Amino acid sequence: MQDEQQFEQLMLQYNQLKNGSEEISRLIDKEDFDNAITMIKNREPMFLNCKCMRKYLELTPVQQKELDNLLEEIRDLEMANIKKLEAGKENVLAELKKSQKTQKIQRAYDFDADYSGSILNIKE
Repeated sequence: MQDEQQFEQLMLQYNQLKNGSEEISRLIDKEDFDNAITMIKNREPMFLNCKCMRKYLELTPVQQKELDNLLEEIRDLEMANIKKLEAGKENVLAELKKSQKTQKIQRAYDFDADYSGSILNIKE
């Protein structure tokens, strides 16, 4: 009986982690990265707690399958979040590179006293 209650508690916590992954995805979509990072950091103790519970809990094959399915869902959500962040990183890097090139061109053609005689490498 106690194992059943502990299993339900474990599933409840994993469902909270799943919901957290979905919320983090929404925050990433809204580009609210500060709150997304805060949520990610706040979930760490819950992951550790679940890991400890699983270590000492003896699951039936049915419970193990149910748990594995939920863990797979969480894993997929987390991978989707990682891919979103990587795509955003690529976009930011591209914008930064474009901005730096534009700045170099502007400096090359800015003929005030500070930049007089600048040479521009057009291959960059």
